[in-house]
Amino acid sequence: MTLIDKARKGTITAEMKAVAKKEGVAPEFIRDEIASGRLVIPKNVKRKILDVEGIGAGIRTKVNANIGTSKDRCSTKTELAKLAEALDAKTDAVMDLSTGGDLKQIRREILDACPKPLGTVPLYELFVKASNRCSSALKLDVEELFDVIEGQAEEGVDFMTVHCGLNLTALERVRRAKRVTGIVSRGGAFIAAWMATTGMENPLYEHYDRLLKIARKYDVTLSLGDGLRPGCMADASDRPMIQEMIMLGELAEKAVSEGVQTIIEGPGHMPLDEIAPNVKLQKSVCNGAPYYVLGPLVTDVAPGYDHITSAIGGAIAAWAGADFLCYVTPTEHLGLPGPKDVRDGVMASRIAAHAADAVKLKDKSWDREMSAARKALDWEAQERLGIDPAKFDIVKQDLAKKKKTSDKTCSMCGEFCAMEVNSKLGGV
Repeated sequence: MTLIDKARKGTITAEMKAVAKKEGVAPEFIRDEIASGRLVIPKNVKRKILDVEGIGAGIRTKVNANIGTSKDRCSTKTELAKLAEALDAKTDAVMDLSTGGDLKQIRREILDACPKPLGTVPLYELFVKASNRCSSALKLDVEELFDVIEGQAEEGVDFMTVHCGLNLTALERVRRAKRVTGIVSRGGAFIAAWMATTGMENPLYEHYDRLLKIARKYDVTLSLGDGLRPGCMADASDRPMIQEMIMLGELAEKAVSEGVQTIIEGPGHMPLDEIAPNVKLQKSVCNGAPYYVLGPLVTDVAPGYDHITSAIGGAIAAWAGADFLCYVTPTEHLGLPGPKDVRDGVMASRIAAHAADAVKLKDKSWDREMSAARKALDWEAQERLGIDPAKFDIVKQDLAKKKKTSDKTCSMCGEFCAMEVNSKLGGV
């Protein structure tokens, strides 16, 4: 039985209890939301995850970190270093998007080292295999596709991005839309190119029942990929994107009815004023399924700073109801991230998630504790309460070396510190 099956029978599993304890909610709430399809706990039956996470309604917004090799930069050691940085920065999930080297060996080592839910995009492995065999990666073999999916499930992958909503009808709509950046999803681009070349339907859409059968066997959570997500501001909220969202909602409904946990993926690049309406639309047409967004990035002109543009969009999206933020690093649009980029991306998304949760979950207690510590000039408490204590310590120690005044205050105000002055006014 899958987790949804157990929830519908009224069973509260160990995973449900663990998530409930983390989130400070009743286990019955977690069980009921899983049964409804509004919450997932990605965990393959083959994997012994030490630290499960819930993603969905009524709990904290979660953050995912993407790692993985490319043909230009392929080092398992580097990817494990990136994983370590992501985990130290307290990511909630990790995706291995490797496209270079021995993909199975890399994935196996990442799985062994990762105590958090691990996701993949099976299409990447398929197209890498096809590319290695011949000059064109467009010779997609349907049987091999499902062999790859089942093989990764057998290895223990907890959730998979599968581009099921991009079908021949949607492809024609993209052609008519005359997008500025076209299809920017790698998986979506591969599928679209294959359909355009062969005239055949997307096998992930045509053989969706077969996909559900594999997912159900291993209790793999399906992350229904938005192959038509907007890759720039100009393409946001266009007809292809909305059509695919509607299709993904229908596919998610079918998956949940079959006992398969499902997430819906979303944009991408999107103007500030379109983000909240987009999230509300997704929640409406997808029956409240967990929403997984890439940022969204709120401007196209900040390469090198896209961890910031995505955090701005992520905070708005999470406030509006998005459940899962895929981080973006400073190297987005520029190249493969390194370990420091991974850390910066996780922290930016975690800040966005917390900013939203303080309002969405109506809990500002963490921020209040920090404010009280600042008022008391309690530097140890401030470091402990900071979202990144390591960064706090580095900055504080560096600035302390340059101070000429009291150790109690910081180097910004020194003897003119407002908190210090307040303390002499009877606690004002």
